[in-house]
Amino acid sequence: MPLMIVFRFVFILLSLCILGLAAYLLWNWYDGDLIRRADGSLVRVRSDWLLWAGIALLALSFIGRPLVTLLLAKPDTDPTSAKRVSGTLVAGASGSSLYVEQQGSPDAPPIVLVHGWAMDSTIWFYAKRDLSRNFRIISWDLPGMGRSRPVSGSAIGLTEFAQDLKTVIGLAGDRKVVLVGHSIGGMTIQTLARDDAAFFNAHVAGTVLVNTTYTNPLKTMILSGLAQAIRWPLLEPLMRLGILLQPLVWLGAWQSYFSGSAHMANRLGFGKYVTRSQLEHTTLLATRNPPGNIHRGNLAMFRWDATGAMARVSPPLLVLSGELDIVTRPEAGEIIALDHKGADFRRIDGVNHMGFLERPSEYNAAIEGFALNAHAAASVI
Repeated sequence: MPLMIVFRFVFILLSLCILGLAAYLLWNWYDGDLIRRADGSLVRVRSDWLLWAGIALLALSFIGRPLVTLLLAKPDTDPTSAKRVSGTLVAGASGSSLYVEQQGSPDAPPIVLVHGWAMDSTIWFYAKRDLSRNFRIISWDLPGMGRSRPVSGSAIGLTEFAQDLKTVIGLAGDRKVVLVGHSIGGMTIQTLARDDAAFFNAHVAGTVLVNTTYTNPLKTMILSGLAQAIRWPLLEPLMRLGILLQPLVWLGAWQSYFSGSAHMANRLGFGKYVTRSQLEHTTLLATRNPPGNIHRGNLAMFRWDATGAMARVSPPLLVLSGELDIVTRPEAGEIIALDHKGADFRRIDGVNHMGFLERPSEYNAAIEGFALNAHAAASVI
């Protein structure tokens, strides 16, 4: 989401400033001061504190990540990871190459997971593990993220993602699916409902929207007035520059990752339950995905709107929102639910935008109960 990109950019600059200060201190130590002795000879005198301060800041710039993670998050009792199972590449309707993984029994009711922006399908670690006991889980990387490749940079957009979602739904065969989307994943689902309600009604048994919005996220984040005011003079030029300078931006992102400053930025997307592996997982994905593609997706979100889209479709709807979500405020979820007759809205206490990682048991239990009922109702029709 755009808000997190701004945070990451600020913390990249902070990390580079620390690195620059380290270089400055070390150079000043090396250069020293020339002092003339009583006998007229010149000697170079170096201050040891400059050396040790420079070394400390240099170490923080490249190996500060474990210390920062230790300070920012709780110990793990159930660690997540970015590991994958065996997947396949399929041709998407937009022309993209889509990486898809499937878990659970092929005969079980299917659930399609659509991840948030700057992430990939590994972010569903808990959901895939828990839900695959009773469901066939189909997860995929959005084009430009993870192992999925867009046909071109211009194919990174919500309309194209919705077209590709049709392809992924088709992998379930003649069975209806329950769609689960987080953040831009939820926006992708709403785009499909907006653009092809007939397809949606024919192939979807139910929808779960997780911490998402119904319009340009600059309008539903915290400080939305400020965000919209700086869109054209700051945010748009900054992201277009990031696309042009992707190699340099990526290099800065990795340096920020190793220093731990990227973890500080991503910590702002969590509430009070975040653990170290959850913070590490999220930060790793946001760092290794190409920044140019991330910025293209953000620009696409600025131009997106699906207000009222869920009112056009009939499958049941569950909306889950984090109480502390600063990226897509829970009020946005309430509006989506109000637009859909009979929708269920639930606000999850104490979590932020990445709440489905912070409290996976609560999110996954809600998804499982909803999916069981939705599939049961769809099988009767």
